[in-house]
Amino acid sequence: MEINILNQQHTILNKFIAQIRDCRIQRDSMRFRRNLERIGEIMAYEISKRLHYTMHTVETPLGEADVALYDEEIVIATILRAGLPFHQGFLNYFDDAQNAFVSAYRKSKKDGTFTVKVEYISCGSLEGKTMLLVDPMLATGSSAVLVYEALIEKGGMPAHTHVASIIGSEQGVEYVNQHMSHTTTTLWCAAVDEELTSRSYIVPGIGDAGDLAYGEKL
Repeated sequence: MEINILNQQHTILNKFIAQIRDCRIQRDSMRFRRNLERIGEIMAYEISKRLHYTMHTVETPLGEADVALYDEEIVIATILRAGLPFHQGFLNYFDDAQNAFVSAYRKSKKDGTFTVKVEYISCGSLEGKTMLLVDPMLATGSSAVLVYEALIEKGGMPAHTHVASIIGSEQGVEYVNQHMSHTTTTLWCAAVDEELTSRSYIVPGIGDAGDLAYGEKL
């Protein structure tokens, strides 16, 4: 599996990563959502470099121009609710894409561990298409793998899948690499942190992306 860590290059992306990490700035939920969206736009641009393109001719007021346009059918899939502003960033660039949504949550056990439960899936056919599976956080990696399996069970097998997260853990990256290496998948992270707590929160991470974007939940 190809793994891309985008903050290894020094670009404007680092500014937005810094702002979603900063505990003072992230208190502004509107700004937090916008930064998730902007990171999604940057990652969409990076992924667009890996798509297949064919030449087309467009008519201008003064003549004709040849331009290369991607010819893959894109489906953007996200996990509710934290994924929504991140998803919007991808949709801003792939504005003709189809969309899929998955409701998944951590079901905690008495011993502090948890399992990931998928409750709802809304998607069309994925067969032979290019799926962008986008979720801001890649902690253990189990959610991404489980959601991927649930999506292909319902929608069919994509020709290629790009898994995109803003902050990943080393453990999560390794888990996805181990469990999806047999698939045609590329993994993208804006940044990867070393530590994962006993409750599977990324450190230093950003905290709970869903709560920061939309308010605390019960």
